Amino acid sequence: MFATVAEKKKSEIDLYRRLLLLARPYWPHLGGLFLLGLASTPLTLLTPVPLKLAIDSVVGNKPLPKAIAACIPEYFKQSDFLLMLFIVALMLTLSLMTSVHDFVTSLLRKFTGEKLQLRFRDKLFQHLQQLSLSYHDSRGTADAVYRVQWDAPAINYISIDGLIPFVSACLQLVAMVVVIGFIDTELAIIAIAISPFLFAVAYFYRIRLRDGYSEMKHHDSRTQEVLQETLGALRVVKAFGREGDEHNRYMHHANATISAWLQITRSEGLWGGVVGFISTAGTAAVLFIGIRHVQAGVLSLGDLLLVMAYLGYLYGPLNTLGQTIIAMQSHYVGARRALAVLDEIPEVVEQTNPTPLRRARGEIMFKDVSFSYDDATNVFKHVSLKVDSRSRIGLIGRTGAGKTTIVSLLMRLYDPTAGKIFLDGINLKNYKLADLRNQFSVVLQEPVLFSRSIAENIAYGCPDSSREEVIRAAQLANAHEFISKLPKGYDTEVGERGNRLSGGERQRISIARAFLKDAPIVILDEPTSSVDVTTEENILSAIDDLLQGRTSFIVSHRLSAIKNCDTYLNIDNGQVLIN
Repeated sequence: MFATVAEKKKSEIDLYRRLLLLARPYWPHLGGLFLLGLASTPLTLLTPVPLKLAIDSVVGNKPLPKAIAACIPEYFKQSDFLLMLFIVALMLTLSLMTSVHDFVTSLLRKFTGEKLQLRFRDKLFQHLQQLSLSYHDSRGTADAVYRVQWDAPAINYISIDGLIPFVSACLQLVAMVVVIGFIDTELAIIAIAISPFLFAVAYFYRIRLRDGYSEMKHHDSRTQEVLQETLGALRVVKAFGREGDEHNRYMHHANATISAWLQITRSEGLWGGVVGFISTAGTAAVLFIGIRHVQAGVLSLGDLLLVMAYLGYLYGPLNTLGQTIIAMQSHYVGARRALAVLDEIPEVVEQTNPTPLRRARGEIMFKDVSFSYDDATNVFKHVSLKVDSRSRIGLIGRTGAGKTTIVSLLMRLYDPTAGKIFLDGINLKNYKLADLRNQFSVVLQEPVLFSRSIAENIAYGCPDSSREEVIRAAQLANAHEFISKLPKGYDTEVGERGNRLSGGERQRISIARAFLKDAPIVILDEPTSSVDVTTEENILSAIDDLLQGRTSFIVSHRLSAIKNCDTYLNIDNGQVLIN
C-alpha cells in the first residue's frame, strides 16, 4: 500500500527531528553557527555600500545617508579626497570582518561536523555490535560498514550544511526583500516574483533525485560488498580461477552506480539550467524596470547599482534554498539508511535488573528447547537434557545438523524459538549478558585473531593481564616455543585475521587465550579439523589440560578430539540423542 503525501511528509519531518535529537550535545555549537550565519546578513548588506557612496557622494553630488554622515567627522565631508579615503577604509574593514567571520565559521563548522558524525558513527557501531547474529548473517558486514562510513555523515550535512544555511538563507532573503523594497518597492516585487517558480522546480526534482540516490547507494554498497568479499577470500578465488567472474560481478555493480550517478547529474544539470534561466529572467526584468526608473528620476544611478548588487544577494539565498532542498535528497537517503540500523531491535536482549554472575558451577539444562533460524524449518525441536558440572560433552552429527547452534544458544548468541535453557538452575535470559558470556572460553575451527600483537591476541578476553600471565597461558597451550622463535616474540604482529601464522599456530594462540580467560565452561568447535596429525597431538595435549575441572562442549568429526567425553549428543534430523 502506497504512503500518502502527508505520511511521507510526516516521515521526512520525523527523520530530521531524530537527527537533531542525536545532535543534542552539540546544540550550542550549532547555535553558534546559526548566529554566525545571521551575522553574515549585515555584512552582506554593507558590502556594496562603499560603491554606492563613491558613485553618489564622491562622483555625484548626492548627500551622504544620515546614518553614515553621523559617523563621519565634519571635515571629512568637506573633502572628496578624505571622503574617498573613508570609503576605502570602510571597504577594507568590511573585507577584514568578512574574512574573520568566514574563518571562525569554517573552523566551528569543521569541528562540529566531525564531532557530529563521529558520535553518530559511534552510536551505529555500538548498536551493530549489540544486534543479534541473525541480523549480520542476513545483511553481511559490507553493508554495515557502508552505512557507518558513508551514510552516517549525513547528520553532518543535514544539521550543518542543510538546516543552518536554510534558516540563514530565509532570513537573508527577507532582509534583502525589505532593503530593496525600501529603495524601490516595485523592483522588490518584480525580484521576488520568480521565487514560486524556483520552489516548484526544486520540489519536482526532489523526488527524482531521492529515487536516484537510493539506487546509487544500493549499488555502491554492493560494489563494496563484492570488493570486501573477494579480497577476503582471495586464496579461494585464485584456487578456482574465478578472478574474471569476480571482476565482472564488481563491474556490474560499479557500472550500475555510475549509471545512477549520471542520471542524478542529468537531473541536477537540468535543475541548474532552469534555475539559471529563471534567475536571469528576474535580473533582466529588474534591470529593465530599474533603468526606466532612473530615466524617470525615481532612482539615482547609485541606488540602481545598489539594487543590482543586492539582487545578486537576493537570488543567492533563493538559489541556496532550492539547492539545499536538492542537495538534502542524497543526505536524506543516507540518514534514512543509517537510522534504519538503529531501528533494528536485537533479538537477544538483556532483561531489566538482570541477575549478576561471578563464576558459574557449570550445570546446564535444556528444557523442551526448539530452534529455527527462519521461523519455518526447525534446526532441532523439543530438546531436553541435563549436563552436570565439570563433565565433557561430545557433539556429533552430520555437517549442518545443528552442533554449533547448540553452543551458540548456550552463550545466548541466539535465543531458543521455544523452551528454556538453564545455567546453575537459572534461566539464561535472567543473567546479565556480559556476566553470562564471561563464563565461556571458546576455541573455534577457524581461530579468529585480530591485527594486533600475539600478546594482545592472547589477552583479548583479559586485557589487563600481565606479560607473565600471558606467557604462562602460552606455555599451557604449547605455544610458547614457536612464539619465542619469532623475531619480536610476543610483540609480533599477526596480520589481518592472523594470516602471518600457520593454522596450527593460530589455533594454539586461540587455546592460550582460553587458558588465560580461565572460564568455567569451555566450547571447542572443531579445534583440530584443519591441522596435521603432529600438530593435532600438540593441540589435543593442550586441550586436555584446558578442560580439567571445567564443563566442556566439544564439536568435532574427529574421534581423537572427543574420545574422553563423558556424554555424547548425536544431533540428527532435528533430534538430539544422548549416548
